[in-house]
Amino acid sequence: MFFVLLDLTPDERHLDLDIAVSLTKYRGTLYLRFREDVLLINVSWVSLSSKMQRVVRKLTRSTSISRSRFLSQVLGSRSYHIDNVINDIGQPTPASHPQLLKDGEITPGISSEEYILRRKKLLELLPEKSLAIIAAAPVKMMTDVVPYTYRQDADYSYITGCQQPGGVAVLGHDCGLCMFMPEANYYDVTWQGPLAGVEAALDTFKAEKAYPMRKLREILPDMIRGSSKLFHNVLTATPEYMKLDAFQKQASRNNVRDLSTYTHQLRWIKSPAELKLLKDSAAVACQALLLTMLHSKTYPHEGMLAAKVEYECKMRGAQRMGFIPVVGGGPNASTIHYSRNDQKIKHGDLVLMDVGCEFHGYVSDLTRTWPPCGNFSSAQEELYELISETSKHCIELCKPGASIRQIHNHSVEMLQKGLKDFGVLKDIGSSSYHRLNPTSIGHYLGMDVHDCSMISYDCPLKPGVVITIEPGVYVPSYFDCPQRYRGTGIRIEDEVLITETGYEVLTASIPKEVKQIESLLNNFCHGMEVENQSNLRATSS
Repeated sequence: MFFVLLDLTPDERHLDLDIAVSLTKYRGTLYLRFREDVLLINVSWVSLSSKMQRVVRKLTRSTSISRSRFLSQVLGSRSYHIDNVINDIGQPTPASHPQLLKDGEITPGISSEEYILRRKKLLELLPEKSLAIIAAAPVKMMTDVVPYTYRQDADYSYITGCQQPGGVAVLGHDCGLCMFMPEANYYDVTWQGPLAGVEAALDTFKAEKAYPMRKLREILPDMIRGSSKLFHNVLTATPEYMKLDAFQKQASRNNVRDLSTYTHQLRWIKSPAELKLLKDSAAVACQALLLTMLHSKTYPHEGMLAAKVEYECKMRGAQRMGFIPVVGGGPNASTIHYSRNDQKIKHGDLVLMDVGCEFHGYVSDLTRTWPPCGNFSSAQEELYELISETSKHCIELCKPGASIRQIHNHSVEMLQKGLKDFGVLKDIGSSSYHRLNPTSIGHYLGMDVHDCSMISYDCPLKPGVVITIEPGVYVPSYFDCPQRYRGTGIRIEDEVLITETGYEVLTASIPKEVKQIESLLNNFCHGMEVENQSNLRATSS
């Protein structure tokens, strides 16, 4: 789509109503709308001048604006040039968002050349005469007509850079990248905005071939029949191609495999551009969490803290949260993925917050546990110091050649011994430990929170891999142990980049030592007067 921008004088704003009326009557691919003092003329890929003449004729048949008045008041006194045309493909481009993307970039910081290189590497991994089919993630609906915020499938995004639904990407040794793109219609554009089409597939995403989606049933079967092995993204598999006879025949011959085995190998080791985005994502989340910690005494409610951290992330450029923030106060912190976030936080309780944001497709994930009142109790401090020491030891083990499994086993030994010393565990060999911590020490991190699930935790780590280290203990209120420890959940989670010589902690800016946390909270809150406490009350369920 093109947008032609025409500046309007104050005297011309009265045309708004007349042109708005015309929108309901002219159901073509070209329409007009106002934004402040600018008239936007949305034009499909046609000659602008001839299209302008046709739309004016249609408008003057159904509105009170005469053709001469429209031309003289809106178009006649000024000219429009190709320099004023913005190609809107439904996602940021260097033309539409020059503050985000440089020329040649598809994602901020990631060039079209890097996407081409990714596709080349994927083809090198696949057997000869293979064909890979990757569908875009479907739109998920909240209600009949209200969609959830759209998030692209990581593999589709990694290969194409396209952030919109409805497409199917096909990658082969002979054809290169072939993209089947959705066709925009009046209804979709009116309600959802412009979409990337065939032209964007070729010009922006650098596909070798591109076709409208209606051509898929005609073109894709021949591509499938010409391949010896067929791979597809199982998570986003769509009937558009799965019901094709050619696909069904390949499946019946056991020639269809899950593509993620190969895409995850590529995504596992991050490029310098990806690492920059991951570091930026971590920095945003760290700043947001730090401010939330500082205000946790002011906002003594899980929901308020969840809102605060999301606000701070988005104010720093995050597009969305990486997941629903975990904000567990008191005994709620012993629920590992607690997400209700609807309780008041009692004085003296700990708050466990697990949070991450998505920054141009790359996700952060970190956890801190702290007492909003400013001081740990003795029991809280004992458990916290155990988790802190385990975290330090496990991070020191992060280096090329180590594995998440090895680091996990070390964490289990440390936590079991410490919990037995406190009397929380009666026996190191007891299965009760797994009730207190059933989780792994960490996971891979990247475009997804739990990234590259096809890569084993036994795989030796390599430079460029990012993992989390997140020891924790979760003691339910009913657990058979000394009363002082019951109903306590503590986790410390950091992001760790594996380097050539060891590691780099990407979330080191957030304090995690007991003395640091207490000093931070008390020094900040000491000079802070809370205004209008009545406005800060929250209703607990």
